[in-house]
Amino acid sequence: MNQRRAHRGRGRPRRSRAGLGLASVVVVLVLVVVSVAAAAAWSTGRLNHLVCGGPCGPEAVADPLALTRSDGLASTAQLEPAAGSVDADAVREAVSGALEDDDLGSRVGLSVMDPAAGEEVLRTGPATLVPASTTKVLTAAAALETIDPQQRFSTRVEREGQDVVLVGGGDPYLVTRRDDDSGYAARADLRTLAESTAEALAEAGVEQVRVGYDDSLFTGPAASSTWEDSYVPGQVVTPISALWTERGISNGVRTSEPARAAASTFATLLGRQGIDVDDDVDALDAPGTEPIAEAAGPTVAQAVESLLLSSNNEATEVIARHVAIARGEEASFEGGARAVADALREADVPLDGLELGDGSGLSRENRIDPTTLATIVSRAISGDAWPGVLSGLPVGAFSGSLAERFDGEASDGAGLVRAKTGTLTGVHSLAGYVTDARGVPLAFAVMVDDTRDLNALATQAALDDVAAALAACTCG
Repeated sequence: MNQRRAHRGRGRPRRSRAGLGLASVVVVLVLVVVSVAAAAAWSTGRLNHLVCGGPCGPEAVADPLALTRSDGLASTAQLEPAAGSVDADAVREAVSGALEDDDLGSRVGLSVMDPAAGEEVLRTGPATLVPASTTKVLTAAAALETIDPQQRFSTRVEREGQDVVLVGGGDPYLVTRRDDDSGYAARADLRTLAESTAEALAEAGVEQVRVGYDDSLFTGPAASSTWEDSYVPGQVVTPISALWTERGISNGVRTSEPARAAASTFATLLGRQGIDVDDDVDALDAPGTEPIAEAAGPTVAQAVESLLLSSNNEATEVIARHVAIARGEEASFEGGARAVADALREADVPLDGLELGDGSGLSRENRIDPTTLATIVSRAISGDAWPGVLSGLPVGAFSGSLAERFDGEASDGAGLVRAKTGTLTGVHSLAGYVTDARGVPLAFAVMVDDTRDLNALATQAALDDVAAALAACTCG
């Protein structure tokens, strides 16, 4: 044993303590550099393709530290309201100064709810206001209330003879091809569908086809009668359809015929698979046969999260139509509005004064009580219903439509406010929740709709100040 040790000692010179110390420092520095680089890559999303196989959805995104509870659970999970009641006087005092800001205009509505008690602790302002995109909170909650959150949207291909029909199933996030930029909710693509279709045709010995499309799942006009006449021709919104890719947008331009455009793209992709495809693409009735190929899109829960985060108007209108279908209503703007209202009414959400002309909030004829919005968020926080509403809300100064807000040096809302935004000319709103200085969650909705003559950015900042005041409050 001693001889072996001596032999090994002669063959391997002993390092000095100084040398070992220097080596240790170098190793530590290398590990630090690698860790910092990895953290930077993670924070900027450059590792998404490795971690998630593409864009990461809300369920894979860590909350900012300010939105993580003391027990380590992320705030996107069901929040557990702290024990004890919220002090209504403290809430009123906290927001009183912010509500007096002239940049909010003459019509300011605010509702603050205590989720633990399920009670409204403060309500000020008009009975109803124009909500803009906070209308999406209602549509999202109604969808989660009415439809199985795990249900997926399907685009299928049916065949009869040489007719191949692309049948729209109302997938709001169908894309031409999936890549890293497709987005969290893009789960189905036409390229893969064309490959599957070509394989099925080859097996059946079919070499030449005519491609048609069926977008009859939805009915009624493709643009709401309550929208501004300029919305569609002015490229504000795509005509609503049960069949499209990239929501009808190609190279930054919205098409006036999204279903035909999607079918034409599908025909081109099918041709690239070696199938002889007729040049003409027409609207055809689906033959009702067993699909020869099918593409499963996102779940309802994934679509709801995505539309809330990005405030996607077209996707929301599609979801409203699915609510209508599930409730036996006509899959139109009117049917969707009725279905959303009926679903929430049956869920005991207060709907005093509610008027809906669409599901997205583009309509200036929409009217919503701030209490309605705050109640939905409060119910989601308490775990009573619709947790998907919370996980889709943008985070102040971090994500979605709030990424560039609450980022001022004096803001108390960065990382503490999660809210759906609403913006039209002269109309601004926020509906979401904060955790106050003691970690007590407060649901709120603050709305203004008479600011056309004011600076829009100043109004948004004033609105943010109201939410930030709740975050800074010792209310619970």
